[in-house]
Amino acid sequence: MVHKILFWSGFGIAVRMWAMGIEMRPLFNKNGLWAYPVYAAAGGSFGYWLTGVEKRNNQVLVDRRNSLLEKRRRRAEREGTTVEAGIAAGGVHDRPVGTGSSGGADQI
Repeated sequence: MVHKILFWSGFGIAVRMWAMGIEMRPLFNKNGLWAYPVYAAAGGSFGYWLTGVEKRNNQVLVDRRNSLLEKRRRRAEREGTTVEAGIAAGGVHDRPVGTGSSGGADQI
């Protein structure tokens, strides 16, 4: 988490330097030094927010994966087989996925 915040803080500072370069102004003017911490804080807060987004997305993916595994287990129980036997017999999917014969229409 810290490395992402530090990266985006550095990116904020780089944006400030880039803006100063575009304006062809000195990078470290005494009157404009206050802006660098502001840009670093803005970049760091974006990195902190992005870390939270990633954490929530990972949790959604874990929940979805668990839901799919539970659904697969219930289906196997209903059909009277085990999940491992179903995978060994016919693979994970009922039909081939992404074989290329359909021009990508069967890819998930």
